[in-house]
Amino acid sequence: MEALCRDCLAAPGGGAACVACGSARILRHAELGRLAIAHVDCDAFYAAVEKRDDPSLAHRPVLVGGRRRGVVLAACYEARRFGVRSAMPMFAALRACPGAAVVRPDMKKYAAVSREVRALMEGVTPAVEPLSIDEAVLDLAGTERLHRAKPAATLARLQRRIEAEIGITVSIGLSHNRFLAKIASGEDKPRGFFAIGKGDARGFLAARPVTLIPGVGEAMQRRLAADGIATVGDLQAMQEAALALRYGAIGRRLARLSRGEDRRPVAGRAMRKSLSAETTFARDIAAPDALAGRLWPLAEKVARRLKAEGIGARTVTVKLKRADFRTRTRRATLPHATQSADAIWRAGASLVAKEADGTPFRLIGIGASNYAPAADADPPDLADPGSAARRDVERAIDSIRERFGDDAIGHGRGRRQGA
Repeated sequence: MEALCRDCLAAPGGGAACVACGSARILRHAELGRLAIAHVDCDAFYAAVEKRDDPSLAHRPVLVGGRRRGVVLAACYEARRFGVRSAMPMFAALRACPGAAVVRPDMKKYAAVSREVRALMEGVTPAVEPLSIDEAVLDLAGTERLHRAKPAATLARLQRRIEAEIGITVSIGLSHNRFLAKIASGEDKPRGFFAIGKGDARGFLAARPVTLIPGVGEAMQRRLAADGIATVGDLQAMQEAALALRYGAIGRRLARLSRGEDRRPVAGRAMRKSLSAETTFARDIAAPDALAGRLWPLAEKVARRLKAEGIGARTVTVKLKRADFRTRTRRATLPHATQSADAIWRAGASLVAKEADGTPFRLIGIGASNYAPAADADPPDLADPGSAARRDVERAIDSIRERFGDDAIGHGRGRRQGA
């Protein structure tokens, strides 16, 4: 049985409390190290944001929505203990919980907080698929090298960051597919972390009502009940072909989901192989200096995207397309990861110089790949004393552009070479 302390991220030992920090928030599962699909769900999102912003609401039941003639958009967990639920008429909610504070919704504020949460998620993996303003599915497959941790530990760290930096809590479901991950995220709310693996999926689902399966609404539930099917286990006992014959395409879907099978990929930004930028010339260019000059603004663009995503890159790739559309691709691996436009440009310009043999090119591009954490990027380089000064200049330019826009200042290299 693999285990993880959600507070200190250490191996907690076999007891009820972590041997390293004493926390009882321990996640245990036989497949913990092999699960990489997560569903992250903000806890009572609208109400949590309002409590964060108004300390007087911290220990009160809070309802977000219209006044007596409106409906409840969100209810905090204190209010839910009184039976209040989302979409309930507000007058009925206040009858059940007369001491509740009613707060009018501020969708602009909630959207801003949602973007902050999303940014932290995308710092963990580019494969983030938002499902709504307060939930998303993440695919962390292939991120172990980047974060030097299994997905479970990376997610526990993400959960702590959201709470510490944004001031709300999330619950996480972890599994090998998105259907099971979403179910898992609801099992330990609020501030929960629950895992379902391949080995325990069927048993976990068997006793649940068929309405657990997405798409089984009241009408479908009645139809299944008429055929003696009330639980997911009842579906598991039937052949897929029989369910398909009886219910058509949805029958096959019911059969597969009842067994915990779901092949849908996470359809957000797929895990990129590289970040790149390119430009096509109005007239073909052959001169090495002119090609290098056109490369500079592309290197700046790639560097900005690396910084925005909180990653560095170790490999730089240059693409050159000839007038006859034949393409040359060359790459170089740097001694360390970088986020620097200067380092990316220098590596790219060196590659271009080797290819500039008088051939006219109609397009040039540059890309960065082989990612590493931002903290590992651009360490001091004793072999290049000028690198620190160039890095400081670049940071100053970034700061000015962030305040006044991209056109506020430019690098001398771009101006000299007409980039």
